[in-house]
Amino acid sequence: MLPRISLVTLGVDDLERSLRFYRDGLGLKTDGIVGTEFEHGAVVFFELHGGLRLALWPRASLAHDSGLPLAKPSATELSLGHNVASRSEVDAIMEEARRAGAIIVKPAHDTFWGGYAGYFQDPDGHLWEVAWNPAWTLPE
Repeated sequence: MLPRISLVTLGVDDLERSLRFYRDGLGLKTDGIVGTEFEHGAVVFFELHGGLRLALWPRASLAHDSGLPLAKPSATELSLGHNVASRSEVDAIMEEARRAGAIIVKPAHDTFWGGYAGYFQDPDGHLWEVAWNPAWTLPE
């Protein structure tokens, strides 16, 4: 297996609400909801940097497709990281997420490892970390 991830799918409870959060609130580009002609097919795709895509798919559809039972979500099972180029960018994105309706779990702060980071949850409870790491150079 090549060390590459091309798609991250988040199971959501309300596809329209999640679309508004990511598209209207955070400004991610999308063609909107597609696949509505198929049972369990409605999904939203966002194209991210470097060819990575983020998908929003109803949790019930993800459970149906995988064959696993629909289970209660847990915010601490997974964290998505968004690394940025400066402390001020962390603050700006955290504020943008708050305005979009995110729950600020942990405000941006100096970290034990010398960086600056904060956590928020999207409307479905998915945990995002926004971080600046002074040791990393980010690709353009």
